[in-house]
Amino acid sequence: MRTVLRRAAASLVAAALLASTFTASAQAAAPSSGFDNWSCKPSAAHPNPLVLLHGLGGNGPGNYSFLGPYLAAKGYCAFTLTYGQATPAIPVGGTVSIVQSSAEIEAFVDRVRASTGAAKVDIVGHSEGGFQSLYGPKVRGYASKVGKVVALAPPTHGTTFGGLVSVGDYLGLRPLVDQVLREFGCPACDEIIVGGAEVAKLTAGPIAQAGVKYTVIASRADLLVTPHETSFIREPGVRNEFVQDTCPLDPVGHVGLAFDPTVAQLVANALDPAHASHVLCGFGPPL
Repeated sequence: MRTVLRRAAASLVAAALLASTFTASAQAAAPSSGFDNWSCKPSAAHPNPLVLLHGLGGNGPGNYSFLGPYLAAKGYCAFTLTYGQATPAIPVGGTVSIVQSSAEIEAFVDRVRASTGAAKVDIVGHSEGGFQSLYGPKVRGYASKVGKVVALAPPTHGTTFGGLVSVGDYLGLRPLVDQVLREFGCPACDEIIVGGAEVAKLTAGPIAQAGVKYTVIASRADLLVTPHETSFIREPGVRNEFVQDTCPLDPVGHVGLAFDPTVAQLVANALDPAHASHVLCGFGPPL
């Protein structure tokens, strides 16, 4: 147990250092890149701005404190939000109904498009955010506004484990998560388990929408979204991959996907496959 904790602590320190490095790089980058910089204008190399969607019980700035600056340093305009808050006073998101959250996300997509002048966005979603990255283009019908989707361990077909609020645990938000659950409940928790109402909407017929390119990334060490295959979309034109297909020794868990240097490279390659680079294997938090 101590060995696992030491590895987790080392991974967290490494992620924090890398996040700091990439933040500095992003600040030094050209005006055509930035993380949550609303003056950012997309470059010719990366014409689609990014919308980054957090997991259940987390929030945008915390969930993407590593991956957001990393992608900005790659030259993207990247934006995040905290969707699905039961109350604005508590910075914990994703607990309200999937329908309500999806409406907020679509409005944010439109805001990013209007601010940047881009016709389309690319979406990167983690956990419930991954589910929303699939749900919105299909169920809300805004696929024409989306170029690419990269979904990290989405409970696409429902999960057998309802503890997705562990994203909040990892971000140090557990007391606030507990307060939200106690006072407001968690409609989303019931909607994305196996047999959940919004899972049924997403999986009724093809999930992948014409004109959108999809990549789904999962980990064989994920203990929250189970079985692991539930994330994948077995449809033409969708790339499904385990982190361990590229880096067999990476122990990254469900929450750790958003903080793993290996996953960050896989995401960057999925967003820009024409300029994909060799992945240098790292070690994500096994949480």
